[in-house]
Amino acid sequence: VQLQASGGGLVQPGGSLRVSCAASGRTFETYHMGWFRQAPGKEREFVAYIGSNTRTTSYAGSVKGRFTISRDNTQNTVYLLMNSLKPEDTAVYYCAAAWSTYTSTYYYSLPRNYDYWGQGTLVTVSS
Repeated sequence: VQLQASGGGLVQPGGSLRVSCAASGRTFETYHMGWFRQAPGKEREFVAYIGSNTRTTSYAGSVKGRFTISRDNTQNTVYLLMNSLKPEDTAVYYCAAAWSTYTSTYYYSLPRNYDYWGQGTLVTVSS
């Protein structure tokens, strides 16, 4: 699976942005998908997860209620809609894919459990 993230950019605090991740391959629907982010000088951190069944989602506490993850298996794409953006949301956002039978949302919050990564897209929240 190859992943291509896009949609990053500069947005003002309080604004919204949607980033996308397009996947190659014919088995996208069997993969669990996650979004992670990495700010300068910080470790990569979990943002959101959506299961292969499209119904199971989980979020980091810092984004819960502001971000929404979704996927369109007919388009091989996963999205992250970000509302009420804050300067501390500034980071490179990465999408990742995991092929696993685990169902624990905690399992999918750990970067080491993902098999494929996109190249990242930069989101800058600043006035």
